[in-house]
Amino acid sequence: MKYKRILLKLSGEALMGNRQYGIDPERLAEYAKDIKQITDKGVEVAVVIGGGNIFRGVAGASNGMDRVQGDHMGMLATVINGLALQSALEDAGLPTRLQTAIKINEVAEPFIRRKAMRHLEKGRVVIFGGGTGNPYFTTDSAAVLRAIEIEADVILKGTRVDGIYTADPEKDKEAIKFNSISFDEVLSKGLKVMDTTAFTLSQENQLPIIVFDMNKKGNLLKVVSGEAIGTVVNV
Repeated sequence: MKYKRILLKLSGEALMGNRQYGIDPERLAEYAKDIKQITDKGVEVAVVIGGGNIFRGVAGASNGMDRVQGDHMGMLATVINGLALQSALEDAGLPTRLQTAIKINEVAEPFIRRKAMRHLEKGRVVIFGGGTGNPYFTTDSAAVLRAIEIEADVILKGTRVDGIYTADPEKDKEAIKFNSISFDEVLSKGLKVMDTTAFTLSQENQLPIIVFDMNKKGNLLKVVSGEAIGTVVNV
């Protein structure tokens, strides 16, 4: 395996499957199988999931809701998704821990860096919920922050697109895919990989990002094995 410890970033929307909102148990089960494939090979896995399938703080704010209140609702949505993924992973036979940036002691551990790293060393999948615990920060920022804290080798951003393109490939059929690209090129070309705060944090800490299609079975194993799947963003 090319990577020993990874942080997998999933969007909340990815959990919807073909539904309009909420969580698709079949999609969750597929993700759990993919994650088990790599943990069986000795890869240590941490996961951050968004909450967009349930609630988006930014969307709430655009409809007149207080932004801070909306962001706190979004954080709770990520915890709900974390619990759902935890259940699916345990059904697949994987030991897991859910840690949250906001204290919900009855359902999850608080985020403690040393504890998280110990869980990973023992082969448990660690799910980080609650974002960074602060409003105005996205789950992209939470993913990069946690990846740096646990000393992950790479951030794997699982999406429904198989990499980074010159334009949105779902809208522009002539969009060209990058196999690899530098952080500086992404910024100069104005390409959307993560929000700027998260992306800059990753760049400053020289933490590579791989954007790939998580919905294709076996892709996660291929990426972790070092196969040329998706787009690598490097220094």
